[in-house]
Amino acid sequence: MKFHRVLAIPVLVAAVAGLTLTATACSSNTSDGNTVRIGTTETDPQWDVFKDEAKAQGINVDIVHYSDYSQPNQALSQKQIDVNLFQHLQFLGQYNVANNQDLTPIGATQIVPLGLYSKKHKALADIPQGGEIAVPNDPTNQARALFVLQAAGLLKLADSNPQPTPADIDKGASKVKVTPVDAAQTALSLASVDGSVVNNTYLERSGIDPNSALYKDDPNSPGAAPYINAFVTRAADKSNPTYLKLVDIWHDPEVQKAVAENSKGTAVEVTKNGPELEQILQRVQQTIRDTK
Repeated sequence: MKFHRVLAIPVLVAAVAGLTLTATACSSNTSDGNTVRIGTTETDPQWDVFKDEAKAQGINVDIVHYSDYSQPNQALSQKQIDVNLFQHLQFLGQYNVANNQDLTPIGATQIVPLGLYSKKHKALADIPQGGEIAVPNDPTNQARALFVLQAAGLLKLADSNPQPTPADIDKGASKVKVTPVDAAQTALSLASVDGSVVNNTYLERSGIDPNSALYKDDPNSPGAAPYINAFVTRAADKSNPTYLKLVDIWHDPEVQKAVAENSKGTAVEVTKNGPELEQILQRVQQTIRDTK
């Protein structure tokens, strides 16, 4: 999503079916008033810097780590955590629409480009006709992955569906075929396919250099807005001053330095506020409803 991260999201990266929530680290179900519980799928070093900066400003932060992208939104909806940071707006919109929820972004963090990686080929031109590309199988990141492959000239989508699936691929006009797999398997599939579109979360876990991508989408393009990663909370808490302060802390120079080091310079900082993000989210959600 990075989804998030999401961007983990990362989006957006799992179905929103009901699952039992299992965190690798968790606190009690009620906040003690002095601690903010932030759910994430990431274990990045910048969280340590973030926690130190928050503590210096009088906010204790408890980072609750979840094993996959289906969990932090459910935990937030069920008040097991206070805020989450792991997803982009497209993933959040998919969750809200599917679950009739109103989780709300309160501040942007970054956009992380989504890239195509290969262990067999060193350039796009080396990918053969009929080559196999693995893509995430969750709706949000699968659609983005297909747009990446289209922009790279490897396939052609048959229409203007804003949430394309493999069924929208014009096979006769495409160079490659796609194989949807669980997002966690995209990096693991690299040994057996010609390429994989891999979210940053799994690049880190697999030790893949994000700068080794054969192709990435452009985080500064007009169509990139749905892929902004954001702090998210329940609608009733969107004006909570402590939660809003966390957004400011994320953009502290020391935290941003840690983000840049961890992402090897690939994360693009975004500073949009909650109302701006809500407008984007409303458009995303309307598009999702219209295409159902």
